[in-house]
Amino acid sequence: MNVSRSYLQSDGNVKKISTYITKKVADRLNEIFKNDRKDYEEKWDNLKIFINYGMLSQEDFYNRAKDFALLKDVEGKYFTFEEYKTLIKDNQTDKNGDLVYLYANNKDEQYSYIEAAKKKGYSVLLLDGQLDTPMINMLEQKFEKSHFTRVDADIIDRLIVKDEVKKVDLSKDESDNLSDVFSTQMPQIDQTMFNVEVQALGEDAQPVLITESEYMRRMKAMSQFQPGMNFYGQMPDSYTLVLNADHSLIKKVLSDTNTNTAEALKPILSEIKGQEARLAALHQAQNGKKPEEITDSEKEDVKNTEKAISDERAKRKDIIASYAKDNNIVHQLIDLALLQNGMLKGASLDAFLKRSVDLIK
Repeated sequence: MNVSRSYLQSDGNVKKISTYITKKVADRLNEIFKNDRKDYEEKWDNLKIFINYGMLSQEDFYNRAKDFALLKDVEGKYFTFEEYKTLIKDNQTDKNGDLVYLYANNKDEQYSYIEAAKKKGYSVLLLDGQLDTPMINMLEQKFEKSHFTRVDADIIDRLIVKDEVKKVDLSKDESDNLSDVFSTQMPQIDQTMFNVEVQALGEDAQPVLITESEYMRRMKAMSQFQPGMNFYGQMPDSYTLVLNADHSLIKKVLSDTNTNTAEALKPILSEIKGQEARLAALHQAQNGKKPEEITDSEKEDVKNTEKAISDERAKRKDIIASYAKDNNIVHQLIDLALLQNGMLKGASLDAFLKRSVDLIK
């Protein structure tokens, strides 16, 4: 006899049986947890996937399991949800009053980021299970004013923002030059995009590091569980190369860039500023006018000015790139950041090794 799954799911007796089994399983697990927590913790890594699945699929089970479900930190210590909240609430609450749960899913690959968090006195969870991504999404809904962030999602001072982030002590031109030096030398990796930004991280912090957006990474992970999110899985991975403007090596790169490109860039920067001033004046003249009141000549003037600025910026970038391609420090710093994130392979890795030998000769 064939009985459809949907029929069974809607049958009242089956629901009662399911509710009873859920209660008995939860009660038994809770009993083990209370009577011998040490033994329960030793079994947790094997039990975790089944308990997480139950919590994700049944609200009743979550309500019962939340008292004996555990979180494991990178040190191998276990905590109930309430115990962990108590542990981190004083030090990991941001300026908006939100509690920030930091986590890693690979202790070795994210070692430097974990250490940076620990130096701040932060605790880091180890969430390396198959169902941890959907669990994170669920817990963010269950926990009041809380969110989870992987330790490599941003620079340490922006993972848990308590004060205003220190501003970079560089002019816009200097910051742009520095960004272009590195952005023009980033490798072309399939299905991967890199952005570059300059931050003041302190003299003792690393000169460069790579971060990945928490939101995009999580959406791509969730696409494996939810068919309707397949388009996220097809999007390229997006990373940010963060340059530490306080580090001596980054300062040296900037100084050398300014010295070697200043003369070539001088007329170009002057032209850019002149065209930008002209564009601002054109916009101001059109301010307050209705679209139909702006003449074709005025529109064409704006378009030509914008193109002139774009062309000059392209020239500026070409000059920077021409200098940067022969700067071994730039390439070494980029490769170190890629190596740290397991993204340096093949010919690029071989070139890095050869360059490293040359630099220490």
